[in-house]
Amino acid sequence: MEVIMNRRLKRRRSLLRLFFRLILLGLVLAAGGAVALMSYAKMQGPPPLSVAQTTEYLAVDDTTIGESHRGQNRYFVPFNEISPLVVDATIAIEDRKFYDHLGFDPIRIGGAIVANLRSGARSQGASTITQQYARNLYLSHEKTWVRKWNELIYSLRLEMNYEKEQILEGYLNTIYYGHGAYGIEAASHHFFSKDSKDLTLAEASMLAGIPKGPSYYSPLIEEERAKARQELILDAMVETGSITREEAMLAKGEKLNITGEKIVQGLQIGPYFQDLVEQQLIEEAGIEPARLEAGGLKVYTTLDPDMQEEAERWVKKEMPPIKAEALNQNLTDDERAALILQTALVAMDPRTGDVRALVGGRDYKQSQLNRTTQSKRHAGSTFKPFLYYAALENGSTPASTLLSEPSTFQIDEGRDSYSPSNFGENYANDFITLLQALAFSDNIYAVKTHLVLGTDKLIDVAQRVGIKSPLREDASLALGTANVSLLEMVTGYSPFANGGQAVKPRFIRKVVDLNGQVLFESEPEKEQVLDPKLAFIMTDLMTGMFDPSLNAHASVTGGSVAHLVNRPVAGKSGSTKVDSWMIGYTPQLVTGVWVGYDKGESIHQSTEGQISKKIWANFTEHALKDELKLPFQKPRGVVGVEMNPQSGYLASETCPKSRLTYFVAGTEPTKTCPETAKPDGTDAIDEEQHEEERFIDKFFKWFGH
Repeated sequence: MEVIMNRRLKRRRSLLRLFFRLILLGLVLAAGGAVALMSYAKMQGPPPLSVAQTTEYLAVDDTTIGESHRGQNRYFVPFNEISPLVVDATIAIEDRKFYDHLGFDPIRIGGAIVANLRSGARSQGASTITQQYARNLYLSHEKTWVRKWNELIYSLRLEMNYEKEQILEGYLNTIYYGHGAYGIEAASHHFFSKDSKDLTLAEASMLAGIPKGPSYYSPLIEEERAKARQELILDAMVETGSITREEAMLAKGEKLNITGEKIVQGLQIGPYFQDLVEQQLIEEAGIEPARLEAGGLKVYTTLDPDMQEEAERWVKKEMPPIKAEALNQNLTDDERAALILQTALVAMDPRTGDVRALVGGRDYKQSQLNRTTQSKRHAGSTFKPFLYYAALENGSTPASTLLSEPSTFQIDEGRDSYSPSNFGENYANDFITLLQALAFSDNIYAVKTHLVLGTDKLIDVAQRVGIKSPLREDASLALGTANVSLLEMVTGYSPFANGGQAVKPRFIRKVVDLNGQVLFESEPEKEQVLDPKLAFIMTDLMTGMFDPSLNAHASVTGGSVAHLVNRPVAGKSGSTKVDSWMIGYTPQLVTGVWVGYDKGESIHQSTEGQISKKIWANFTEHALKDELKLPFQKPRGVVGVEMNPQSGYLASETCPKSRLTYFVAGTEPTKTCPETAKPDGTDAIDEEQHEEERFIDKFFKWFGH
């Protein structure tokens, strides 16, 4: 019996020794595993803390006009700009041992493992703040053991390479609070319309409860449930000692003003403008598309939100309703485009080239085609100012006269002919001045001038002022038969408004990354390309389209909208069978408007053909309503005289009709109308006198008509 007892005792001792040895071995293995795990995590180095964040587009007044589409709605704020109440509330409810663990809590994990084994599935969570942050940065949210293992590794790497405050800062900037709000700053603005640093205890505790179930605990959806969780968090904060019981009671009783402020995604102010900005950032600034979409950049643009609003308002108001047949769902895109009258608008500060407003079409959701840059159309008579500047540069003056009558021109050394016509076959059948030719948009005068100068002169001026599209040396170029973009034309008119300086369109002021580093910055680019005196004279000539006192055999082309603008303006309209243009300016703003069909269908001139002028006039007047009514500044070396606009002579008792007209000093007319002239100035020049003029003599000698 005693032998049996001894054997049992020895067996128990052996088992006990084995048990302790196994425990010791387990501890050694666990310690070794922990050391190996931490060594592995340390060797892997710090994982990157970057996360997809919204790139923000800012207007000229630094207000937000839009955001990138794939960066979600995140606004990164440094730790010291987050309310300590948010930090305390989050730690109290999510991870009370945050400052004590190495990224994971063994006790919480053990409890979760037991619960999961009992349920036969991975359903119970035990994630610390560090683990949640690691998951948000690097992993999916699937509930698998592999993902949990990777989460553990990333958590260790975070803890061993970053300070606790850095981890907490990252967590609070990436956690999802529902309703499209990622991060505490976006959530603060969405729920309470304020910065996170300004949150009260009641507000901070309410927000801290949402991430566990963004919809389940949303105060906008489940108010009672959200309130109960807020009170739970306040009690937890009392337990952790971060607040007193009295503070908790006051916070529980505070009535919250939950605004539910809309978080703007995708489309916002000036979507066509934003598309151009993104294109420039990629092509000119060299910013990768992925970084642009989700790099948390701040893009400071030149857009004026008030002007953009006016542009969109007047486009919407003046454009006719879309035809009912265009809404037929069975139409192809091309068939629908053929039925929808489109428009585009660009407004630019001629002093800097800064684009202040841009509309690329009547509805961005319907069509993303940017008609300010991607559509190139015949500019029509809006091209004539470049021609007439070339004429001034080569000896013409506002008083230079040519015969306006049906004409056929022999071109290509007589191998071909060209027969332009005036709108409505309306001719003076008399000599008219350059002043009248521009105000009436006389095509015969334009083609004669072009051919006398030589076709290269117009091209030279157009290229100097910023026209980059190919231009052909032919007779019809005088009437705007080159395909150009609206942005080019607005750029090309800027030197007339600013004293002769070519400007480069500027959309972006600077780009700043998350750390405040400037990635790209631009300054206005200007180059003197025109004579300031002649640029001013061209501007004076272009005011004529709005001056009804010039009406004679034809009406000025801007008379129908002159009453809509109550400030000094200059400009030129243009039309083809399929296009309607208006480009005009003040000293502060050059604006171009195009109206037509994408597929080149004919427009109705008396109705659709007038829309561009109406949009331009109303936009110009209202966009500048708070600006001074600045005159165009006359430079030195320019003189003004009272000229009879029909004859080009000085106004007199014989020809009393007059207009103050500007000339380079020494080129102004010195003679008055001959006594044979009619009072309106017609029949003032006979053929013999006309042949004495150098310009016309040259013309008849070369071409005839």
